[in-house]
Parts: sequence; C-alpha cells; structure tokens
Amino acid sequence: MAVSPHLVVFTGSGISAESGIKTFRASDGLWENHPVEEVATPQAWKRNPQQVLDFYNQRREQIRRAKPNAAHKALASLEQAGFTVNIITQNIDDLHERAGSRNVLHLHGEILKARSSVDERMRYPLPKGGIELGNICDKGSQLRPDVVWFGESVPLFAEACELVSQADFYWLLARRWPSCPPHRYYPISITIPPARWSTRKRIGSARQACWPLIPPLVRAFRRWSIAGSSRVICCFPECFTVPETTLS
Repeated sequence: MAVSPHLVVFTGSGISAESGIKTFRASDGLWENHPVEEVATPQAWKRNPQQVLDFYNQRREQIRRAKPNAAHKALASLEQAGFTVNIITQNIDDLHERAGSRNVLHLHGEILKARSSVDERMRYPLPKGGIELGNICDKGSQLRPDVVWFGESVPLFAEACELVSQADFYWLLARRWPSCPPHRYYPISITIPPARWSTRKRIGSARQACWPLIPPLVRAFRRWSIAGSSRVICCFPECFTVPETTLS
C-alpha cells in the first residue's frame, strides 16, 4: 500500500444535524414543517417558485450560522496530517469545507450556489444573500438553488463511483441507508479487487448516534492504515444490519 492510503468517506445528514441543521427528511415526512413535495421537486418549482426560493433562502441563512462540529474537524484533520482523503456527502451545506476538508463532492448539490434553470453547468457562488425572482443567469433564465431535487438525476454520481473504485479505505457514515445507495458505488456495480474489501467493521449501535464515534475512529485509522490491510467501515446506528449482497 502507498505511504498515504486513499480514504473515501461517505457522510449523511446526521453529521450536519450535530451542528444544528435540520435533517433533510424528518420522521413525520416534513422538512422544516414543509412537505418535501412542496419545496424540493421540479413540480414545486413550476407551481410556486417564490415558495421554493423563500424556503432555500431560509435554509441558506441557517447554514451560514452553523459551525463545523468535532466530526467534521476530525475528518479534516486526516487530510491536514497528510492522508489522501475524499469526502462524498449527501449534504448541501459547506461544513466539511469550513472544517478544512478540500476534496468534497456534494452529490445533492450546494445550497451556497445558484444555477441556471436552463443550463445546470452555469453556477454562481452566493457568498451572501439569497436568490430572488428576477435574478437571472447569463442566458437570461431564472436562477434556482444548485441542489438536486426529488425526481432529478444526480449529475456527480459517476464521479463518486470512480472515487470509490480507487479507494484503499471506504467509510460509510450515515444514520440510515442513504437515499442514493452507496452499494451502487461498490462492489456490485463496479469492479473492485476483492482483497480491498476483505476486512469490514461496523461501529455504533441502534441506540447511539455515530457522530461522537468519528473522532476516535479517525485516531484509530492512523494506526490501522500502517498495518496495510484495507477496510470498509460502516456506521449505521439506526439501520445497523447492512444487506449482505451489498458487501459480497
């Protein structure tokens, strides 16, 4: 193995929840008291763009006030210590980046960016403020949040698959089985040498949030990586049993 092993980490919404950001979909099917069908679908955008913009403008300000937590910082510390680390996240906030991580792939987009409603390649940073009706891109179309809504494809999915296929270590850190299933990244949908996945560890329990476990996991990884055996680390506090077909 190389002196600096390549670690790919997949994070779900729980890591942001620890910083006070409401998770994408609560147990009652609502997101900040809104049915997701009213604020997070292309149909909602067509019906009531003002409501959608208002919703994301409020979420954007919430995220700007939030701060990275110990889990974000622990993951960033690996990169700062010289490890090769890529983070794949379902989260649309920038807390990984603010903690110091430089290689972050946002599967579901980034709320601190706007994009054209006719050309998704046209993206614009939003260092402050929000998006209002009448804000247009260079092609003259209304700007919308740069997030992936229900019913839309995930444009960075292939890139995520490629990253995982190159990983020496893969950590899946999520409260429950992610909506964009990680098992599609490995090893069924793509070819990965079986030896890379020979040792698997599951941490956490059904009654315990996994985010407090990340700092000690990071400390342990510095020791494990020296041993030279690749591992998949799955942390599923609420869905502890990973389907065996996804790990074969």
